[in-house]
Amino acid sequence: MDTEDEEPFLNRSYRRLAGRVRIPGFRPGKAPRSVVESHLGRITLVQEALEFMIPESLDQVLREHEIRAFAEPELEVLELEPVSFKAVVPLEPEVDLGEFRTIRASAPPVEIGDEDVTRVLESLQFESAPWEPVERPVGFGDLVTLNVKGTIAGEDAIDDEGVDFIPQMDNELPIPGFSVYLEGMTEGQEKEFTLTVPDGHEQENYAGKECYFHVDVISVKEKQLPELDDEFAKGVREGFESMEALSDHIRQRLTAEGEATAQRELERNVLEEVKKLATIQASELIYQREMETIREDHERTLRNQRLDMDTYLRFVGQTAQEFEDQLRPQAEDRLSTSLVMRKLAEQESIEVESSEIDAEIDRLTENSAEESVANLRRLLGSDDSRESLRSSLLNRKVLGRLVEIAIENGAEDDGSEAESEPEAIAAEEPEQALDEEATAETEPTAEDESEGEPSND
Repeated sequence: MDTEDEEPFLNRSYRRLAGRVRIPGFRPGKAPRSVVESHLGRITLVQEALEFMIPESLDQVLREHEIRAFAEPELEVLELEPVSFKAVVPLEPEVDLGEFRTIRASAPPVEIGDEDVTRVLESLQFESAPWEPVERPVGFGDLVTLNVKGTIAGEDAIDDEGVDFIPQMDNELPIPGFSVYLEGMTEGQEKEFTLTVPDGHEQENYAGKECYFHVDVISVKEKQLPELDDEFAKGVREGFESMEALSDHIRQRLTAEGEATAQRELERNVLEEVKKLATIQASELIYQREMETIREDHERTLRNQRLDMDTYLRFVGQTAQEFEDQLRPQAEDRLSTSLVMRKLAEQESIEVESSEIDAEIDRLTENSAEESVANLRRLLGSDDSRESLRSSLLNRKVLGRLVEIAIENGAEDDGSEAESEPEAIAAEEPEQALDEEATAETEPTAEDESEGEPSND
């Protein structure tokens, strides 16, 4: 920095410091710069100015040289008199998508069988059924009301009264095997038994020790399942005229859910194929910034759970360096996904109009309570929210286009095979062709880093 270039920043620094420093004979903020500088020393003014001097000077230099920083530069102050600093600026990554237009895929079929519909009906049947008292021994799946006491090494580890519990073979609470001891008990019966607390129990001081249980069964209830008939259908949620109408609704919903799941899986697979073909050259700084973002997100989640990073690392048995090493692959994958999607949008000329963002806001608020719509619209209408929605819509459109390309290629392959293969096979092995054709009709079909250039700094 030339002395004359430093002066405007030092003047701003002086005005900030003058109001905070008490100098005998002057009211706060009224002492001249020469007095403040003499009182504090020039170096103090310089250090106060660095906060805005460096970023503003760097921005000016980047504009003059037409350099566009892709992420936050890495800064290092070299000298203070005069101010001298070094900035490593990560540039726009270079992304080559390769022959991504050759990728082939086919939409997996979604088939909903009668057993799938029956499974949902039985779930609805169970949900709607009331618990009714029974006079018989406890069985798995019953609702049992208990008084439970558990003692470990002389301490009262469990002391619950009137607690409801559903014994199941896969229910491992409070300790694996507890449900088994309840089976066959009757209302009013008491039982004592011992179980070993498994390793890995949430309370480590109990792991491997014996827990002595005293259980008192207060009541036993079972579900009284209604008949699956038209009357049942009329009582399900919004109500259906008949079991046939309810079954059709369930089949349509399962089909829609299955198609959405299949579409997401297809999008993931096709994107992964593009990422394998892509060559990315990016500054190491960009990966570091991505790792910092992931780490900050993780720390924010821990703070919400009232934990800090040191406590978390002790809990999972990792060092800080091991945690950093674990972040690298995640950062690389996130960054490569983002860069590939960005390049695809550019090459396919895909954009999101402001009207599309407005339509998405309408969609997100259409089912909201009337009193909360205004607040929700205000939140979604902020610049940050609109940018987030724009990014989401753009990714959706890019993935849709990518799948479209892959399916078109796959359809071309299927068409050519359909025209040529049967004739060739029949010419060579007529009997075998008939056998294969018959098999195709009757048997189910199965479901479907570049080496481095130098740093891009």
